[in-house]
Amino acid sequence: MRSLPEISFRFKQEAGNLSLYLNPPRKSPEVSPLPLPDPRIVAARLRGSAYAAQLIGIAEKILAGTIPLLGYELECSGEIHWRRDSIHGRETPPVYFRRIPYLDFSRSGDHKIIWELNRHQHLVALAQASLLSGRGEFADAAFAQLASWLDQNPVCRGINWTSALEVAFRALSWIWIHRLSGHRMPPELASRWQLSLFHHGCYLERNLSVYFSPNTHLQGEALALHALGLLFGVERWRKNGSSLMREMIRDHVHSDGGHFEQSSYYHVYATDMFLFHAVLEDPGAEYREKLKLMARYLWALAGSGSLPFFGDDDGGRLFHPFGERKQFARATLAACAAFLGDTPSCGAPEDLDEIAVWWLGDRTVTRDRAVRVSECFRSTGTVVLAEDNFELIASVRAFGRGSAGHSHGHSLHFTLRHRGENVLLDPGTYTYVSDPSWRQRFRGTAAHNTIRIDGLDQADPAGPFRWLNLPAAEILDWSAQPWGLHAFCEARGIRHERRISFSVGAIWVVDDVSGNGRHRIEQFWHVAGTVERLPDGSILLPGGLRMHVSGGQVISMEEGWHSPVPGLKLAHPVLCITVEAELPCRLAAVFDSRATTAGLRIEPGRLTFGERELRL
Repeated sequence: MRSLPEISFRFKQEAGNLSLYLNPPRKSPEVSPLPLPDPRIVAARLRGSAYAAQLIGIAEKILAGTIPLLGYELECSGEIHWRRDSIHGRETPPVYFRRIPYLDFSRSGDHKIIWELNRHQHLVALAQASLLSGRGEFADAAFAQLASWLDQNPVCRGINWTSALEVAFRALSWIWIHRLSGHRMPPELASRWQLSLFHHGCYLERNLSVYFSPNTHLQGEALALHALGLLFGVERWRKNGSSLMREMIRDHVHSDGGHFEQSSYYHVYATDMFLFHAVLEDPGAEYREKLKLMARYLWALAGSGSLPFFGDDDGGRLFHPFGERKQFARATLAACAAFLGDTPSCGAPEDLDEIAVWWLGDRTVTRDRAVRVSECFRSTGTVVLAEDNFELIASVRAFGRGSAGHSHGHSLHFTLRHRGENVLLDPGTYTYVSDPSWRQRFRGTAAHNTIRIDGLDQADPAGPFRWLNLPAAEILDWSAQPWGLHAFCEARGIRHERRISFSVGAIWVVDDVSGNGRHRIEQFWHVAGTVERLPDGSILLPGGLRMHVSGGQVISMEEGWHSPVPGLKLAHPVLCITVEAELPCRLAAVFDSRATTAGLRIEPGRLTFGERELRL
């Protein structure tokens, strides 16, 4: 049931959209420069770097007709069809945007592929490469594509106006294109660009996702509206965008710095957005302190240099969406450290190149690499355990607020690295709407290193971006010295408690399942590389670890999938222990860094592993 304020908001929204569609403004205010570094100085600093070479390589590819996009390379020789999903061969007409069934894959194709192309971040890369190389053909190619887009996408017509967030991302790209190469833009195109960009602001003012998607969608829209307000001198845009950003950093970020959607990738998105807003306008002490907490949490997740993909990964990025996705957090951490001055980073000077130098110029500084430590983020429900060449990151509370649209069903799941090598992994996302079965497979409980009961996910899926009947999940106890975590997840009247302990070079994992009746319990382990069964019954894993299970528990090997970027899926082995039992039931596993023939035994109140034991 919609409230009266929401009904009123939506009525005004639709009236405003029709007005913009039928009678868009014919003139726009003049633009003023944003408070960003001189791009010529930035280019001088970056010339000759590995990052500059990467950008020029990307630009040369685009110039040759190949656009890198998510896990694809789009062949776009000749004029681009901007409303077409070229992977699946579907295109929608330039009709009023409310008539586009963008979530219907059979009629519209994969809107994610279309929208990602229409964010025009590859045009920013062309403009950057032109500045770095002095090659005008890169900027000219960007201008030609921009003119083509304007011809095919009049305001409020077609699929590229159906999402306010996508309008926001495109507007930010256009601002960068003009800042980097505006001096080369032909006057007629500059006039058309300026008016259309103003239309983007008019659209955003009417279509903020206050009720539809009050998450990173609303955040990106508010960020762009604020930037457009500064650019065009429209004070109500600036104030509204700024107010929303301050409100969201208070409401969307837990007290320990984690983002409320419970997605590590969306945490990077949110951190970048909050940071860029702070660069454009001083947000105040309270905002900066919350941003510091976000940077600290991101460091806990990705300080080893690689980001685990807990929850959805949509493959995009606020700025420079190219390269290895698991490395994106490094540039964000470097930019936060440069802006805030006292947050941790990986300490590599080249991490500054992707974001910080463009946003901050000479204010950027390098910092020594921070030391990895064990940490608990109780409000977010994440624990990082780092010791003796091990790094374990546990996502206890998997589901976000409300319908948990970008969450995966993985409470009590964890990733594991040993000696810098991935051992147990998270699957990623692969797709949003192109294949419902693959969408659910990647976000389902069985795709994660946790327990599934009776073949059911921890919550009930209800479409691609919704869960119902969310479980309760909490951290009960944890310790850094000695290593330890005790947490639970309770769903459908059945309680799963997981204990993780570190002792003498080994990780002990104990799963207790309690409730009533007889149930089928599956314990999954998603391995990041090849596995080998050893004569003693143990399993040799990547990183030189051996996995041992208790006698009587049978390990089956299955095929699993992980996705390093949406649109691409790769096979990996999955170890599964299945038990049919009356509850309560206990399963256990030990991950040992030493070669041993010791057997694991479950006994009342303890586990024994050779001469070692774990009291429960």
